[in-house]
Amino acid sequence: MDITTIAIAAIVGLIIGLGIAKILEKGKASKTISNAKKEAFSIIKEAKIEGESVKKDKIFQAKEKFLELKAEHEKVIVNKNKKIAESEKRTRDKESQVSGELAKNRKLNEQLELKLKDVHHKLDLYEKKQSELEKLHSSQVKQLEVISGLSAEDAKSQLLESLKETAKSDAMAYLQATLEETKLTAQQEAKKIVINTIQRIGTEEAVENCVSVFNLESDDVKGRIIGREGRNIRALESATGVEIIVDDTPEAIILSCFDSVRREVARLSLHKLVTDGRIHPARIEEIVRKTEKQIEQEIVEVGKRTVIDLGIHGLHPELIKAVGRMKYRSSYGQNLLQHSREVAKLCGVMAAELGLNPKIAKRAGLLHDIGKVPNTEAEVETPHAILGMQWAEKYGEKPDVCNAIGAHHDEIEMTTLISPIVQVCDAISGARPGARRQVLDSYIQRLKDLEDIAFAFTGVQKAYAIQAGRELRVIVESEKVSDEKSAQLSFEISQKIQTDMTYPGQVKVTVIRETRSVNVAK
Repeated sequence: MDITTIAIAAIVGLIIGLGIAKILEKGKASKTISNAKKEAFSIIKEAKIEGESVKKDKIFQAKEKFLELKAEHEKVIVNKNKKIAESEKRTRDKESQVSGELAKNRKLNEQLELKLKDVHHKLDLYEKKQSELEKLHSSQVKQLEVISGLSAEDAKSQLLESLKETAKSDAMAYLQATLEETKLTAQQEAKKIVINTIQRIGTEEAVENCVSVFNLESDDVKGRIIGREGRNIRALESATGVEIIVDDTPEAIILSCFDSVRREVARLSLHKLVTDGRIHPARIEEIVRKTEKQIEQEIVEVGKRTVIDLGIHGLHPELIKAVGRMKYRSSYGQNLLQHSREVAKLCGVMAAELGLNPKIAKRAGLLHDIGKVPNTEAEVETPHAILGMQWAEKYGEKPDVCNAIGAHHDEIEMTTLISPIVQVCDAISGARPGARRQVLDSYIQRLKDLEDIAFAFTGVQKAYAIQAGRELRVIVESEKVSDEKSAQLSFEISQKIQTDMTYPGQVKVTVIRETRSVNVAK
């Protein structure tokens, strides 16, 4: 019973405590709510006050902005009014100017009408005088016919006969000059052919192109090269086909042969023999055979390197070998391989500029002189352009390339656009100063002398020697030299050059007369 009573008492106490706590919490919550309401009321009051102040500031700012915009607008209106006033003023000025121009034009029209009347009057007088002049002319002609005993037709025929005689004499003089020029050109062409033939077959007179100098460390080696009773030197000459000259020249032996390949074989063989020290006929023949094989391989390698450098593909091995042999040939003192490489590059550039195939042009430029390295004596007698064309056809080159090779010296007719390009580039490579055997100082002096001859004539303003001295271009002053005088001046300059100078080929004299009228538009 005591435990039950205690439990009941505890439960009742707990209930009473919960109730009291509930009552206390409710009072506290009501107090918190009242405080929150007071705080919210104060916040709302402060927000209203702050909103009113913000509202007043915004209204004030809006009024200031309105006044500012209004002032700017008034300025714009004032500027527009000012511009309108200025435009009206300009318009009034233009109207007054136009009215003045109209008045002036009316006066000019009146003056023009008066001048037209005067012109019509003068025309009438001119027609009258013309009729009178014709009558006088006819009467004078009749009087002359009576005095001379000839009719007008007879006098005309006699005048024509005299003019014909003068024209015939002038024509004969021109024909004679043309014939002399043709003979001179023919002589020059003949000299070219002779020189080309000499360089291809290599006679003894062409010393510069047929001689190599082999340097020795000492003159003691000369005796060993000669051998007992000259057997070594005879064996070497027999094996190489080169004439070996041993004279008093210190530390040097001269190798003479028209074939530069054989001369190179002899030079390399001598170098190997002297380096090895064993010099006797059997050793000489062995070394020469090895050197010949080495030169043949080098020729092929040179040809391959050349076609690779130029970007040419598909060339026949025999043509590659011919290209390599050009390293040991010269044309007028110019290395033939170097000349052909230059021509190939020039042809490629020119063909590209003209919109043609640069690869075909390069191919034709490289092969254009392969006929200068013939294999047999029978081929030497064929012109090198024709021989080169025959080789190209034999080894499967295209017709364009074959025609360019055969026509670059006009042996055959040109049928493709590549042919004149190869001809021009060949002339460019050969004619440039220093390319072929020619003294540069004399070349420059000749050009200066050409220009000085032109400046010696009155009325010449400028003179230029161009195209390696093949043309003299003269610019004259139009006030001092007339068109008729230009032709006469060209003839006189050409005659002066012909009598006072020595030059290869021909010199073309071009006289240019130009009239310019210049005005300035303001």
